[in-house]
Amino acid sequence: MSIFGAMRSGVTGLFSQSQALGMIADNIANVNTVGFKAVRPRFSTLVTAQASADLHSPGGVQSKVEREIDAQGLLTSSAVSTDIAISGSGFFTVNDQTDGTGNTFFTRAGEFRPDKEGNLVNSGGFTLMGWPIDSNGTVQQTNVLSAFSVLNTANLTSAPVSTSLIEIGANLPAAAVDGDANSLTAQVFDLQGGQHSLTLTYTKTATVNEWDITASITNAGIVDPDSNDDGTNDPLTTTGAFAADGIRLGTMTFGTDGTLASITSTSATATDAGVVNATTNRFEMTFDFDSTTGTTSDRVTVALDFGTPSQADGFTQFQGNFTPNFIEQNGKQFGSLSAVNIDDSGITTALFDNGETRDIFQVPVITFNNPNGLQERSGNIYTETTDSGPAVALEPGRGGAGSIAPSALEQSTVDLADEFTRMIVTQRAFSASTRIITTADEMLEELTRIVR
Repeated sequence: MSIFGAMRSGVTGLFSQSQALGMIADNIANVNTVGFKAVRPRFSTLVTAQASADLHSPGGVQSKVEREIDAQGLLTSSAVSTDIAISGSGFFTVNDQTDGTGNTFFTRAGEFRPDKEGNLVNSGGFTLMGWPIDSNGTVQQTNVLSAFSVLNTANLTSAPVSTSLIEIGANLPAAAVDGDANSLTAQVFDLQGGQHSLTLTYTKTATVNEWDITASITNAGIVDPDSNDDGTNDPLTTTGAFAADGIRLGTMTFGTDGTLASITSTSATATDAGVVNATTNRFEMTFDFDSTTGTTSDRVTVALDFGTPSQADGFTQFQGNFTPNFIEQNGKQFGSLSAVNIDDSGITTALFDNGETRDIFQVPVITFNNPNGLQERSGNIYTETTDSGPAVALEPGRGGAGSIAPSALEQSTVDLADEFTRMIVTQRAFSASTRIITTADEMLEELTRIVR
């Protein structure tokens, strides 16, 4: 009887609309969940086999959930350098164990923060996985997800590097007279990263366009180039004490146009401590950082680059005052990790407080043929299914994969205004279904009274 069919249709309406309300409630509850993808109810008819072409047998409605996992949420900026989002298709790879030995999942929630062990973990407690970068700067790419590594920032340090080159540019006054002196100071790092001040003094000689160069360094000595460590013209004496004055390196001569003509040293006779490298045209000098003649393991040879002869790219002799233009040296102190940055290609760079930067990791983007076929799990994560197709690991921005948006977060795809509108419609549909049952019940009661 159609009365019973009507009641059955009303019940399916109640069930379907209650399912829809549950989805709306889930969406509204996750309006502020980073990377959340809204779900939508999809309704279809439920048809009962017809006994006759002239009769209608009510069926009702059925509903199923449709996930919009591939929908792009709004990207908003973040002040945290480890917050990342995907602009376009794809997912981050995460693991439920901090050592990467657990289960692999996929997510769009890129709110990553270092935990106490230095692993980058998102708000769901899942650890970021990807490709490590070796000491040569090569990304260890693989499409085997089980071979992915954890991005760990603990115990990252920058080893000290001793200074091997100092480049200096300055203008010496063309009007200087015999005895006029000008000085500048550069920094030299020893093998342990200790910092020493190297003072270079340029003194005008009686010869036209010629300047003597002398050097002194704090808490270190300058080694004789004749290799016998006899202390001649050397701040180191045979007892290891420091001399009070500087040691002469050699001379610098300028052309009539004011550009550098040549640098010379008479080190072969132990008169000067600098040695001119004929290939590079640089002064080379050796520092002894423990100020003893017997130990050589702590010695460092440093090249001084004063510019290219006949060019004004280093030292010059023009009219005007003594003007240091630049002093640049390599070498660095021991460095501790100060920050971690991730760029739009997923390259993760460690920044140290000694100025060194080092690429340590690349975040891949995982794509699927049908991302809406992924299985949703608690924690704003997904798992691969037969419907989704296999996971493919790609470089960000390559092969259809989205790019990484650094210092950004993908917001929920939930539209509150739309959800409230849908909730009102759902409420009305639910109320209408209850009216179907109420009306059918009244008709059935009336029919029962007639029969009696």
